[in-house]
Amino acid sequence: MKPLDGVRVLDLSRVLSGPFATMHLADMGADVVKLEHPKGGDDARAFGPPFIAGESTYFMSVNRGKRSVALDLKSERGREVVRALARVSDVCVENFRPGTLERLGLGLDGLRAENPRLVTCSITGYGQSGIREFSAKPGYDLIIQGLCGVQSLTGDPAGPPMKTGVSIADLASGLYAVQGILLALLVREKTGRGQHVDVSLQDALTSLLTFQAASTMTSGRTATRAGNRHPSIVPYETFRAADGYFNLAAANDGHFRKACEAIGRPDLARDVRFATNPDRVAHRDALFEELQAAFMTAPVDSWVSKFEAADIPAGRINTVAEALAHPQLRARGMVTTVKHPVTGDVPQIGIPVKLAETPGALDRPPPRLGEHTAEILAMLGIS
Repeated sequence: MKPLDGVRVLDLSRVLSGPFATMHLADMGADVVKLEHPKGGDDARAFGPPFIAGESTYFMSVNRGKRSVALDLKSERGREVVRALARVSDVCVENFRPGTLERLGLGLDGLRAENPRLVTCSITGYGQSGIREFSAKPGYDLIIQGLCGVQSLTGDPAGPPMKTGVSIADLASGLYAVQGILLALLVREKTGRGQHVDVSLQDALTSLLTFQAASTMTSGRTATRAGNRHPSIVPYETFRAADGYFNLAAANDGHFRKACEAIGRPDLARDVRFATNPDRVAHRDALFEELQAAFMTAPVDSWVSKFEAADIPAGRINTVAEALAHPQLRARGMVTTVKHPVTGDVPQIGIPVKLAETPGALDRPPPRLGEHTAEILAMLGIS
């Protein structure tokens, strides 16, 4: 048994934010029916390289567990199939530009009118409400990262603004979509009626600003790039050792004293400039120079071992390949495979939410374009 067994999701989304959301629903047991255009399908099917036997690894990274139906939404017959699927679904997810489905005659209000229990979810750049000038715009992760201030907070203070290494706005909005859908399904159990979930990339990414936003609003001074340094905790940053880089997070005064002892510099903890965290923030450059000089005398693993022995948070900086090889990730099933009929075993990131009694599972590979069209139409009684 999986948590969402018996829940059917009509997936009209493509590329990343929507497919990321519906993949997590599929992992937990939902029957996700993905609608794609017969010519090319989801745009992400063309994203690459790399490809495996002609299949995009980008597409396969966020579309496991789904059934694909090839359907032209601009044809009346195609729209009839969408309406029929909506009538027998619990959830409908889309990430079209606002107004697109309405122009096709497939507005979500109309779908809920035919199926009052249907939970609908839209993921857009700026949301369905607010100022129309913005809500009508398309949403792209890179643009949103800039508008939300994330790029202004990322990178070396002496360098240009930098986007994050992953599409954080798309991924965060996908996770919020999952949250909103599950909440709406919970409310439906009480009321018997579905509702609309409105998620925007701008809202999602802004919500992640947390203490940076709070600092800006309370101090009147905008937060700025600090590189790998924490703006209000010292030392909580990246250091260079003799053979590479590592992170040290001495998050309180006790950690700092123990860290100084571990590196053979207890005098630093007694220095009045570094006695408390506010003192260390005020004199961070001086402390950095002292610590950096010490760390250059030994390799990364030596320092990490010393800190771990003293129960001080520290860790090496891995490449993606090294991160995926971490034994704890492997032990928790976070690096796995799913068997694909064309490509064979497809590497996948596992399920991060571990439920003790009703866990999710990777039961179905990413679908080929239109692979399940016949069986879905047959289910609807359509030839």
